[in-house]
Formats: sequence, C-alpha cells, structure tokens
Amino acid sequence: MSLTDLDVHEGELRLIPGWDEEVAETLRVLKASTSDPRPRMVDTTMLYAPRSGGVKRYLLSKKAWLEENRPGVAHSLVVPGAQHRAGRDGIIQLHATKLPFGDGYRWPSSVRRWAAWVASMKPSLIEAGDPYTPGQGALEAGQRAGCPVVGFCHSDPAALAALHFGEWAKKPVEKRWARLFGQFDRVISPSRFIARRLEEAGIRDIVIRPLGVEIDTFRPDRGDRNWLLKKLGLPASARLLCFAGRPAREKNIDVLIEAVQKLGAPYHLVLVGAGQGMPAEDRVIALPYERDPKAVARIVASCDAFVHANDKEPFGLIVLEAMACGRPVVGVNAGGVAETVNDNVGQLSRSADPDHYAQAIEALFERDIEAIGAAARVHTVETFAWNRVFEDLCMTYGEVSGKAEFVTPGEALAVH
Repeated sequence: MSLTDLDVHEGELRLIPGWDEEVAETLRVLKASTSDPRPRMVDTTMLYAPRSGGVKRYLLSKKAWLEENRPGVAHSLVVPGAQHRAGRDGIIQLHATKLPFGDGYRWPSSVRRWAAWVASMKPSLIEAGDPYTPGQGALEAGQRAGCPVVGFCHSDPAALAALHFGEWAKKPVEKRWARLFGQFDRVISPSRFIARRLEEAGIRDIVIRPLGVEIDTFRPDRGDRNWLLKKLGLPASARLLCFAGRPAREKNIDVLIEAVQKLGAPYHLVLVGAGQGMPAEDRVIALPYERDPKAVARIVASCDAFVHANDKEPFGLIVLEAMACGRPVVGVNAGGVAETVNDNVGQLSRSADPDHYAQAIEALFERDIEAIGAAARVHTVETFAWNRVFEDLCMTYGEVSGKAEFVTPGEALAVH
C-alpha cells in the first residue's frame, strides 16, 4: 500500500462524529481480516438494499461461489447500511443516508472516506458495481492500495436520467459516466446492449459477461398452480401472468397493466413487489415483496408465463430466473432481454406499446406454452448456470490482477 497501512486509514475514518464505537468495532474486524495471506477481492456498490434485485443476487451468488470454488481467494463486499458493521460473512456495511422514495437504497456522502475503508482491506482486486460514490471510491482505493479496479456496468445512468428528468439530463450524465468508466482497468458489461451504450459514450476494451441464475433455487418443480389459484381466488381457467421486481418507472409496469386490461378474461397479472402502493386495477393482483428467493420461485413457477416490458433493461436477471423455473417469457425486442429471449423460450413484442405487448401475449398462448417453458429451462441450465458465468469472470479477474488463485479451482489447491 502507498500509505502507512491501517493507522492512516483509521485516523481518516474516526472523523465521523457520534459513531466512534461502531467505527472502532468495524475497524477491529477489518484489521483481523487483513492478516489473511490470500489475495482479496473487494466488491463495492450502492446498488444493494433490503429489497434490491439483480445486482445483490449477483454479488451474494458470487461470494458463495468463490468460497466453494476458489478457496485461495478471500472475498469481501462493501455496501451502504444503516450503521457501520462488519459481519463474519465478509459483508461490510458502512453508514449512509437513506434515499427518500428510494426503496431502501442509501447514498454514501464521502468518496474519500469510502475509499479509505476499501483500501484498508488490502485488496488485490476491486470491482465497482456503480458509477456513484462507491464506484469513485473504488478508483481512489485502487490507487491507494496499488491494485487494479474493474468496473461492472449494471445500469445505464444516462438513460435513467433522461427517463426521470428529461432528455436534457442525458448528455451530462453520459459524459460523467464515460469519464468514470474510462478510468477502470477493465470494464465488464452484462449484455451487448449495455456494451454498445458504453462504446457510444467512448469506452473501449469492454468484456461482455452475462449474468447467471441459481438453477437449484429457481426450478420448475417449485410450481404449484392449484395452490396459487386458491391463494388468489381464481378459477382453473385463469391465465396467470407474473412479474416480480421493484415498482420502478423504467420497469414499465403500466404497459403490463394496460396490456392485461386490453386482453380481458381469462388473463390476470400477478405483481410480486412491483404492485405495492399502486391503486387497485382490474385483473391485477399485487402480492408483497418476497425476500426469500425460493418463495419467489414458487410463485413464478406456478404462473403460466412471465412478463417483462422494460425495453431498456441492461440484462434482466429475473427473466433468467423465470426461465429456470420453466416459464416462457414475454419480453420486448429491445435492451438486454432481447438477447436472452427468443422464439424458442418465449415471445418478443415489437415494442413496449401496450397494444403490441398484448398481441405478443396472445401469440404466446396460441403456442404450446409448456413445451416452450421446458425449452427455457434447458437453455438456462446449459447457458446461464452461475458456475459457467463465474468461471468466465474469474478468467478476467486473473488476467487483470495477475493472481493465479482466481483461475485455480479448490481441488487443484488441495493437490498442491
């Protein structure tokens, strides 16, 4: 490290009034962890909250996979939280202010302080999962620790800015986005769609690494259609369409609702989490957010088809999870979803227009949805199981960091 180890960082981090005890305990745990001689990978992002979706599932799945398959690598995750806390699971929470109307997300205020925490862990490789404070802090931490920093582009902040504030906001956000991602030692994109957006912003040397799915959690035999029909009070003739996720504007929940209303009987839309706080709608059933992935899998696998109308989705992990549950997917022929859904595993709408989307739903149900769902399961298992995804990612990590432990399986280490 370029500074005098942890003491300098401790001096910086104690500049937090009112949290001395929390900070001291968190530092104590981190100091103990730095005695581990293994190369350490640190993931950091603010896209991690009690109800967050794909990014959180990716990080937790990676943590579990590395522990089992790359025991020569130590892994830590640094995320915002309600307080400073370092758990034995390697997840470090740093106090950050809760965003109003942010569905539990928190925004760290100090890039310098975030960088000090990450650098204090003596990382050999850092992965930043956002272009915000943690992403900026990751770059500074990499300079302090003298290690490479990878940027994983999970979202398109310029497109989100345009959606929420107007087209005027797109260009300045895009410039800032490009400036930040241009500083990473390697940029990883989950889809060709996001890779093209990065290239348009001036970023080069992008590695495309699709996300994956926990195929043992999301599987067809979790489904129980009769249970769900009884729970919803619907007849056996009902056609159940499902969406699970946050009620975010970019998800185009209104398109799903309008399409189902246009279709009428026997279609019903089941919104898991996404319908919270919305006014009652005909043929729309809002179920609460489910923290347990197995509970989500049970609902999704019990429906007839999964629907997803976001035409600017960076990847769409929940789409893979639905396919792993043996359910056909109706998506939009745009964004990252169009790269995972085709006629073999579902149906693509021409656009996110409700009329087009309703037509796509009808077209799907004119086909053999059970056969399509079975094909979706096979395709997901063969192409998107986490083991394959993380093996590929570790090749990139090994190349960037120069650490052989990223590409050395556990059994190979045991032999030596």
